[in-house]
Amino acid sequence: MRVLAFALLAAGVVAAAWVVRKTRNPRFSALFAAKPTRRIEIVEQAIVDPKRRLLLIRRDGIEHLIMTGGPVDIVIESGIDGPQPGSSSLAIERASQSTRPPHLLGEAAE
Repeated sequence: MRVLAFALLAAGVVAAAWVVRKTRNPRFSALFAAKPTRRIEIVEQAIVDPKRRLLLIRRDGIEHLIMTGGPVDIVIESGIDGPQPGSSSLAIERASQSTRPPHLLGEAAE
């Protein structure tokens, strides 16, 4: 009796899967579809004070520096190019510690 119940249950599951596959119901097929690529992410954040924080957000390869939590959320800088693939973290660290702008790091001091 248990074997018959298990066989009927298995046949029902297979039949339901076949029907869903044949009808291509978007509600069911979305469960198994590939996830879309993420376009936005928080790259880094820093706490300024108990209410405010700085967020470095990347959207489609472009970074934006935003301050949130104050009376008004503001965009401090927009359109920052993200790190280039293959650039070393040491060069990025040196650029962030330098007092000269990053585009002048390679030039000789005048």
